[in-house]
Amino acid sequence: MSSTTKRLPLVVEDLRNHSAEQVTELRVLLEHGAPTKADPRRPGFFELQGLQNVFYVFKYPTGAKVLLLGVWERDRVAEMVDASCCCSA
Repeated sequence: MSSTTKRLPLVVEDLRNHSAEQVTELRVLLEHGAPTKADPRRPGFFELQGLQNVFYVFKYPTGAKVLLLGVWERDRVAEMVDASCCCSA
């Protein structure tokens, strides 16, 4: 394939009626290759951490579509506790 081949636009389908801001934040994270954390119990399901929110999604194997299943606010205190537990081991 040539280097000028364009990727299809990413489709984000919101299954739970989240806010437009949340869907936009998820789209930006996905388009910029934000790191994902795989759900070890469910193949194809991932968490993405944004600045304010954590997103729970299903990514189709083709990579062209993502289902937004859940959003919750990041818990900064829990993240600090988790980081300190890992560092003190």
